[in-house]
Amino acid sequence: MPHSRTNLNAKPKKNAPYLIGLLLRYSLFAAAILVLLAGLLLTNWWLILVGGFSSAVGIYDMIQSKHAILNNYPIAGHVRYILENFRPEIRQYLLEDDKEQVPFSRQQRALVYQRAKNVSDTNAFGTLDNLYTQGKEWFLQSAVSEPLEHKDFRIMVGGDRCQQPHDMSVFNISAMSFGSLSANAIMALNQGAKLGGFTHDTGEGAISPYHRKFGGDLIWELGTGYFGCRDDNGNFDPQSFAEKAVDPQVKMIEIKLSQGAKPGKGGVLPAEKITPEIAKTRHIPTGQDCISPSSHTAFSTPRELVAFWQQLRELSGGKPVGFKLCVGQPWQFMATVKAMIEADNYPDFIVIDGAEGGTGAAPVEFMDNVGMPLVEGFLLVHNTLVGAGIRDKVKLGVSGKIVSGFDIARLIALGADWCNSARGFMFAVGCIQSRSCHTNTCPTGVATQDPYRQKALDVPSKAERVASFHKNTLKSLASIVGAVGLQHPSQLQPYHIARRLDDGQIKLLSKFFYFTDENALLDQSARADIFNQMWVMANPDSFLANNDALIAYNKDSRDKGKNTNAPTENSPENIEDNIDGGSLIGNVNNTFRDFPPKDD
Repeated sequence: MPHSRTNLNAKPKKNAPYLIGLLLRYSLFAAAILVLLAGLLLTNWWLILVGGFSSAVGIYDMIQSKHAILNNYPIAGHVRYILENFRPEIRQYLLEDDKEQVPFSRQQRALVYQRAKNVSDTNAFGTLDNLYTQGKEWFLQSAVSEPLEHKDFRIMVGGDRCQQPHDMSVFNISAMSFGSLSANAIMALNQGAKLGGFTHDTGEGAISPYHRKFGGDLIWELGTGYFGCRDDNGNFDPQSFAEKAVDPQVKMIEIKLSQGAKPGKGGVLPAEKITPEIAKTRHIPTGQDCISPSSHTAFSTPRELVAFWQQLRELSGGKPVGFKLCVGQPWQFMATVKAMIEADNYPDFIVIDGAEGGTGAAPVEFMDNVGMPLVEGFLLVHNTLVGAGIRDKVKLGVSGKIVSGFDIARLIALGADWCNSARGFMFAVGCIQSRSCHTNTCPTGVATQDPYRQKALDVPSKAERVASFHKNTLKSLASIVGAVGLQHPSQLQPYHIARRLDDGQIKLLSKFFYFTDENALLDQSARADIFNQMWVMANPDSFLANNDALIAYNKDSRDKGKNTNAPTENSPENIEDNIDGGSLIGNVNNTFRDFPPKDD
């Protein structure tokens, strides 16, 4: 090893005088003193003011002990902090690549802005994507493709126990609460939803006066704080809920079990940010922190969750009731499925929130390392419902980085019934991805409670942009559906999309992802044995895993599911042709989603 790496007292090769180092470190401070002296000699008040202020800053930097950089580099050290503060803006406007997603790329944001403003979103001179890179996906167009005249795709949400089913768009505004967003942003979103005929999720911050001003359809989200329907102790108040839920503007009720940005964690709204208006909306006191618990107090077991959504259904007059979650421990969701089967009581819908979602503040560890990403979380929910034989009883929505027609089409092809977008609609009302949502200093007035900042957000014009973004995104979705040769997004299937693997091979998504067979979980015959194991661990009486059942399963049925008669990709009869009459192996076609007849 070179001596220079082992000698702890090595001398520099060039003996620069120590005085030069001091001059470099204190050069700006010295310059400030010289400016001050020049001002005094010339009796120039501007020089005295600038030099005096700079000298005072330099003296303070030298005597303070909190920042080592400022102590060693008085005045000059502030340049470092200035650049650090403006780093996101410098990166976004000067350095960021068009395709770099942090978290949304410039190209994605530009697409939303163009569609919101009703300007052309076409580009010239070819794609910016590398079509040969690992993970690239594309739709397989049909030789009988045709443009679609009908572009307002809708679905009906509401099961057997629902008395007021909701006819909703396949693309809607995801949960963002008043408090997280400004009053003007909430009004623009809701008015846009009214103009475009789609649905606006309130988020867990309750229904504010700004949600009601324009009368757009609402999904009322109930989080662990039960804001808007809580008693003085923070528990669920049935009477308060019933009074608000019967409002005709409220179309559906959504129980939030967890959210993508910070699954398994509640939130805290500091006392200083709780205005009298927010306190009235959330039914919370002023002068103290508002704490959202990490879990619900209205139920503690899967069976109690089933009873809770039935209670909400009855209190709301029979409106659709469901729940939202970012998937965590799979057996807990499966336990809920077992509970709903035994009670013969099913939620009208489930919304799966991906871990890549998030609009407000969240700890970095939770954003990066807790919760299941959207596609894996959705497929677990979808496959569980199919394997339990009840997929036709529950509609599934998804949310997480969805902004384009392709994003919507891809997830519907995998089995979703509709898609929600939060940040996409934030871009539509003017968000520039400054990533300052949690600081109350949003430069566009979208995510702030500062009355002066949010005045910049003009509600009527931004509402038009929200409606236009929705309309043009569905137009793009219709173009994809028509190109594939179909009439409605619900006809899209996983075999309509191809994916390039890391070794250069190409697979259909029907082969890339696992899809379980109908009713396979009921007798533990799923081809992926991990599903069988998680199913036997699920206990409808508790969210805790039934480890004894898993031990018994592994002991007595170790290979059960591997010897199933269900056709697999490696079955001899399926090696040459896995498509028979348009149906792939497994049940990838059997998603139980209704769509309008071709002549509609």
